[in-house]
This record gives sequence, C-alpha cells and structure tokens, in this order.
Amino acid sequence: MQKNTTAPPPSALGSDALAGVKVLDISNFLAAPMSSMFLADFGAEVIKVERPDRGDELRMWGECKDGVGLYFKVINRNKKSIQLDLHTPIGVEIVKKIVADVDIIVENFRPGTLEKWGLGYEELSAINPRLIMLRVTGFGQTGPYSPRPGFGTLAEAMAGYVNINGVPESAPLLPGFGLADATTGLMAAFLAVTAIVEQRRTGKGQVIDLGIYETLLTLIGPHVVNYDQLGLIQERQGSRLPFVAPRNIYATRDGHFVSIAGSSQGIFERICAALDVPDLARDPRYLDNRLRLKNAAQLDEDLMAAMKHFDRDELLERFERHQAAIFPVYNVEDILNDSHVAARENILALQDDELGSIRMQNVVGKLSRTPGRIHQAGPRAGAHNRAILIDRLGYTAQTLESAGIMPAVNAPSESEPC
Repeated sequence: MQKNTTAPPPSALGSDALAGVKVLDISNFLAAPMSSMFLADFGAEVIKVERPDRGDELRMWGECKDGVGLYFKVINRNKKSIQLDLHTPIGVEIVKKIVADVDIIVENFRPGTLEKWGLGYEELSAINPRLIMLRVTGFGQTGPYSPRPGFGTLAEAMAGYVNINGVPESAPLLPGFGLADATTGLMAAFLAVTAIVEQRRTGKGQVIDLGIYETLLTLIGPHVVNYDQLGLIQERQGSRLPFVAPRNIYATRDGHFVSIAGSSQGIFERICAALDVPDLARDPRYLDNRLRLKNAAQLDEDLMAAMKHFDRDELLERFERHQAAIFPVYNVEDILNDSHVAARENILALQDDELGSIRMQNVVGKLSRTPGRIHQAGPRAGAHNRAILIDRLGYTAQTLESAGIMPAVNAPSESEPC
C-alpha cells in the first residue's frame, strides 16, 4: 500500500489564501456545508451551528464507527462547532451577534424561514452592511417551485441527468453519490469567493441565490442548444457519449474493466495501434468522429473483440507505449493504493480525537504560494461552545445552560452505537 500524506503543521505553511474571511454556517445536510468546507480548506474561519439536541443531520447519514458519523468528519473539516436552537430568542440573538463580525452567512432553509425567525437579509444586513448571505435551496428563492422541499435527488431528476443515466432498455438511474449536492457545493463556494472579491472592492454585501438543480443543469452538456437548434433529446446510451466515439467501458480477457476515450483523431488511431488493429482507423465507417458516432455500436463491438485478446496489465502497457487514452476502472481500494494519487497527495491522513487516525480526500487543487490544508476533521458537536459563546461573545455558562447549550461545552455528548 502506498504511503498517504499527513497533514502539515500550520507553521510549515504561509498565510492561507482566505485568511481573514469569516463564515457563519447555519446550514444542514450536504450541499451548503460542502461549500463552507471548500472555503475552510483555504483558510476561512467557519463557525458551524448545530442543533443542541441532535446536531447536524449529516452526523446520522451513511456509515458510522463507534457512534461517530464518518462523512460528517469530511464535510465539516476545519470548522468550529457551536450549538444553537434558531427557534429560540437566544439562538437568534447569538446569530445576530456573530453576524456583526462575519463576511458570509451560509443557509439552506426553505425560503421565508429565516425571515420568520427574524434572521432575513434585511435584518442581518442592517447589522452588517458588508454581509454576504449564501442561500442554497432546492429550487431557489423565486419561481413556482421555490416553496417546495428540495434535495439533490430531486435536482438530479429536474436537471435532466437522471434521464440520460443508464442503458436504453432499463429505467433511468440516479447517481451513486450526491452529485447535485457536490456540484452545488463547488458552485456555491465559487459564488461566495466572487462576492467576497466584490465586497472587498465596494464594501457592500449581497445575497447569493442558488438552487441545487442549477449547477448540474449547466454542467450536464449541450442538451439545451441541441434541442433548441436541432430538436434533439438525448436519451440513455449507457457509457457512450453523443458527441465522441469511441467512449465506453470495456472488459479485458482476465475479467477487468477499463475506460477508453478517443476524443481526438490522433488518439483514436493510437488506440487502434495499441490493440493491434490499425485497419480499424482506415475503415470508411470510422474515418472521423462524426462517422464513428453514426457507427458507434459496431465500433464498440470491434474494439471489444480486439480487447478480448489482452489481459488488463498487458493492455495498459500497450496503451502507455502507444500514448493512447486508457485507465482501469478503480474502486476505492485501488485509489488508496495508487502511486499517482500518493504522489499528488490526494488522500490525507490526520489524527482525530474521536476516531484516531482517519484518511479522507485532500484539498482539491494546489496553490503554489498559499495552498489549502486540512488541520482537523469535523469536530464534536458543540466543541467550540466555550471558545466562541463564552470567551468571544461574553455569555455566561449559566445563561447557556439554561438554553440547553452548556453540557456539550465541558464534555462530549454520548453517541448512539452504530
């Protein structure tokens, strides 16, 4: 197994790219908290608000170990956790006090909820005119669907992704991970940084309104322009694409799977050479990409027949020698054992006070002078109650205890077994 990188000490790095940016994250679940994860990765101070009774919903999602939700540890890394009930006067009061000194507040409640609690943008921007409110909801703040509850699963259907995912003879398929949530998290972080740049120039805040379906609708491809200009509706094609061929998953002689793409004419010719079938590149049906698209099914059959003569490792060696495009289909164990992943430090090992050593995906992208870093996994619920609510804001332990917040300050709460 390849050695994974470990988190560098803060003293080994220069000033973080987003040092000085302060974020209050009152959101729950996945898409919005993922956006603040990306901000925290590059040095923003993120204070995450959790319910005093059960914490963030993500603590109960997916797998857990010793009562600790594993994915929460990833999505809420580098954040500080405090416990507030936003349904109570003291919860609203504390949010307003924190808002006075932050750049961004992140929320994902249904439209109108914050306004009902007295935490709408008008109220908060009156306290802090530089405040940026990042609002992530299923369908956005406007439009006929805006009042509806919305999650990534619904967004994947609405954006058109589900309709094209799967094989023609079967029902559409949802993705095997939170695709709409993840893409929304990326876009929300980008929009937040965009708004920060504008805020630094003008001294003014603004509202960011993002529906979970919207990013995926843009990323999904040329659907709109193809329909608008040609009346085309893309249907399910398995692993093929409607704009390049070959592109598919192919089986090797020894039962493994590889991914191949012939995105350019030169690459296609190298694929044929690597498979020892150079005549395919001269076949009148395959002379250019548009011809290959018309004959994609037959091309797949011809390539599959050629691949059946090779085991995976031999096939990979031949493709590398011919500089053709191929990669084996990985599972997570393959990823963790990969030498390139190790060299790029894509997986990070760090110490956690609940789980001990824990590995997770590292910061995405590498800044040469101010790289992002992960210095802690997601914290215990309320781990920073004392540091923020008492030491920073001046509340007394008695006041917080009467609001049901204080017990988590001195001792970790008991977790239910997995």
